[in-house]
Formats: sequence, C-alpha cells, structure tokens
Amino acid sequence: MELLHCAYEPEGEGPHPTILALHGRGANAMDLLGLAPHLCGGAFRVICPQAPLEVELGPGMTGYAWFPMSLGGEIDTGAFLSARDRLRTFVDQCAERYPLDGRKLTLLGFSQGGGMAYSLGLSEPDRFAGMCVLSSWLREGTLSALGVADRVGSLPTLVQHGRRDELIELARAKLSIELLERLQVPVEYREYDMGHEINSQSLGDLSAWLSEKVLA
Repeated sequence: MELLHCAYEPEGEGPHPTILALHGRGANAMDLLGLAPHLCGGAFRVICPQAPLEVELGPGMTGYAWFPMSLGGEIDTGAFLSARDRLRTFVDQCAERYPLDGRKLTLLGFSQGGGMAYSLGLSEPDRFAGMCVLSSWLREGTLSALGVADRVGSLPTLVQHGRRDELIELARAKLSIELLERLQVPVEYREYDMGHEINSQSLGDLSAWLSEKVLA
C-alpha cells in the first residue's frame, strides 16, 4: 500500500464504520491508535497511516511528518498537495483491502494531521461522513490551492482546541472556524482547558459526536 500503517479491528466481519486517523508532526503510525477502544466502545475500524517524511527529533530519535515546515510556520504548497494526493491514493487502497462501510468513513487529524484532514475533506467531502480536527488550524493561503468543493456544506465537522495550546495558538483555531463558516461547512467548535493534547473531556465529546453524526 502507499503508506505504512497500523489498524484497530472491531469485532465482527464488517463492513465496519472506519476512521482514518492522521498523526501530528514528529509522531508515527502508533500515535493515535490508542484512541480506538475509547471511541464509541470500539465500534470503528481505525486506520492510522504513517507520514512519509522523516523528522529528526534528537539523538537517535526519529518521527514523521506529512510535509516540511519552516520555523515561521510557512509550508511548501506543492509538498502539501503532494501529501494530500498520497493520502487520497491510500484511502482508495484501504477501500480495496478492508471491508469498509463507505457511508461511514470519517477523517480525524491531530495537529499537522488536522491540516491533512482539511485537505482531503474540503476537496472531496462526498467521500466522508464526517471530519474531526484536533489541535490544528486551517491556513487561508492553502484554500485556493486545495480546490474546495461546492458540496462542503454536506460534511459535518468537529473542531477541538486547547485554550493553553503552546504549539498552535487558540487564535489560529478561531480563524479556522471563521474560514469554515465562510465556506458554509457545518462545523461545531469546542475549547478545553488543556494544552496541545487530547484529554478525557475532549475524547468523551469526540466519541459522543461520532455516535451522533456518523453512527446514527
């Protein structure tokens, strides 16, 4: 397949509702897998691809990123779109390999992975039953390059962010909501007393949202 990945398998033969979980910069394919049993009682197959770019985190430590970033937070649009296309191919391959319920395929992205979730969901909203973006932001400068689809109004979206996020400031999350509302994306936004993380409250709210918007 296009990307190395790991997966959580629910009980039963399927087809199963499925979450494509995209990790943040410096993490790996295992980073979000631990969420799976806590989301709707483990009802979802959770597929966690590993980003293709190696990132040196320190002596003997390597993580992975979806696209390179400068110290100022600027991104290479070409590299960003290339990563989006690799993920698009990966989704196609997952549909062939796994017994997925195509009506209940959901995007979930944390930090840099949230940017990748936006890139897929806003350009191909018909493929997904929902989009969950955690501790991330939507860059206005990439919207024109993405080719935002006219049907984004059909994509239920949840955005969560910590008020004490030390890596992606809260103002960026609020700007993302303004952009999504301008695009008429049906978005729910929730803030938490936390940093750049997922805590028990945000995880519980995420599970409840998935149950209502995807499984119902």
